[in-house]
Amino acid sequence: MSTDEIMDQSQILQVARGYICGRCRQRLHPNTTNVAEIQCSACERIASTRTNYKGNSSSNNKADVRFRSIVSQVVQSFKTTFLGSRHHRPDSNSEKPESLNCNPSPLESSSSTSRSDHRPRKRALLIGVTYKNWKHKLKGTVNDVRNMRSFLIDNLHFPPQNILVLTEDETKPDLTPTKKNIEISLNWLVEDCRDGDSLVFYYSGHGLRQPDFDSDERDGFDETICPVDFLKEGMIIDNYINSTIVQPLPKGVTLHAIVDACHSGTILDLIHVYNREKRKWEDNSPPNGNRKHTDGGFAISITACEDSQLAADTSAFKEKGMNGALTYVLIEIVKKYPGPTYGDLLDLIHETIEDINNSGCQFSRFLRSKFNNMLLQKPQLSASETFDVYSKHFIL
Repeated sequence: MSTDEIMDQSQILQVARGYICGRCRQRLHPNTTNVAEIQCSACERIASTRTNYKGNSSSNNKADVRFRSIVSQVVQSFKTTFLGSRHHRPDSNSEKPESLNCNPSPLESSSSTSRSDHRPRKRALLIGVTYKNWKHKLKGTVNDVRNMRSFLIDNLHFPPQNILVLTEDETKPDLTPTKKNIEISLNWLVEDCRDGDSLVFYYSGHGLRQPDFDSDERDGFDETICPVDFLKEGMIIDNYINSTIVQPLPKGVTLHAIVDACHSGTILDLIHVYNREKRKWEDNSPPNGNRKHTDGGFAISITACEDSQLAADTSAFKEKGMNGALTYVLIEIVKKYPGPTYGDLLDLIHETIEDINNSGCQFSRFLRSKFNNMLLQKPQLSASETFDVYSKHFIL
């Protein structure tokens, strides 16, 4: 093979954006410019590249055009949603919301039956807090949870009976997002997890920060999530989340956390944070040497913003369909562009939010006026161990 036939890594990445296995949705990586077929390393399906892979600068340009096209599509969809599309209607107070949990709920079925087989399992905990009885209530969090649940079931094949949902719309007391229930549910998420399991923790609600009294935070603050009763019972801090769902992870288990809240950058206290501008991982390990790593498993977190930032909340729009910006954009991107690498996904999220911020639509005008024209959020990627973000795929 001649030198001219070998593509550098950036070219491979650009071309590979157009190839997803039709069977298992794994990203395919052609290595040369004259390849006619690609074999999926995951399911061994062989796919032809003749229809859309030319192996020249034209194909690279097409890949970049498609990359930008995805951003444009998501931006347009975002505008349509928050300008009151008929397909995104507000929740009606006159209708009793249907439960998003199976009957019996995952908590009830987990306590009454033991795991009967050794097959890899997909399990998810989805939490949306609206704070209905508080003046700073949020109106999009239940929509966030509903959309995330549908996304996990329809696109990522999570069994509905393995998805536990906590919202204030749930009628059973143990399914409301109180501090006690959230703590019980976090333990449920990692209970009896085994090699091959894929776990998801999703949270949409208020996030705050407080002074760090343990000297284990590099910025001097603990990040927190706010249960519905946090004014009475207190917040749940990142140290607790880390010790409950990160540290127990055994070898072969993968945890993905998606947190759409303010000050959520290092909410799992993972020891590596990816710097997108510098294209490298940075150390986030505790200065005092406290343990924050897993027990051999892998944890990764995608959060709405840096620890010091606010996250865009679409509850500014009354009587419209509302969603958190990160949740909506991430789901739309992966639906339109299945199997991205983590690097591509992070780039697409950033570019989409930047385009929305600069688009001049009603949503961006409100945010600019409220936050002095500053870009509200820079979504963050953190992990329990470093990896090549442009070769590892976002697969749950």
